[in-house]
Amino acid sequence: MAIVEVMPGVCKFRTRIVGRADELLNITLEITSDCAHIRQLAERLTRVSALEELGRKITDTEVYRAAASCKTHVACPVPAGILKAIEVSAGMALPADVHISVCKD
Repeated sequence: MAIVEVMPGVCKFRTRIVGRADELLNITLEITSDCAHIRQLAERLTRVSALEELGRKITDTEVYRAAASCKTHVACPVPAGILKAIEVSAGMALPADVHISVCKD
């Protein structure tokens, strides 16, 4: 199981992603969020094949296609967080924090 918490920035819409893998590396996703667009995305992304999803080009993933159809903000980091949860759940990546720092000069 992997748990990913995403604080996307100025919108302050927290998202929590829990991924659980079965023996065939199908990942069951439980996504909760303060964001209506991400909640809509959560309804569409309940189960994905890690082997299929992680073998695709980024523009061909179910995650990013569903995010686009749910009208998530183009710079929203939640879809990347979902893919990280899939990777870690499947044992295809080690759990490690990801950070994006933003400042304006």
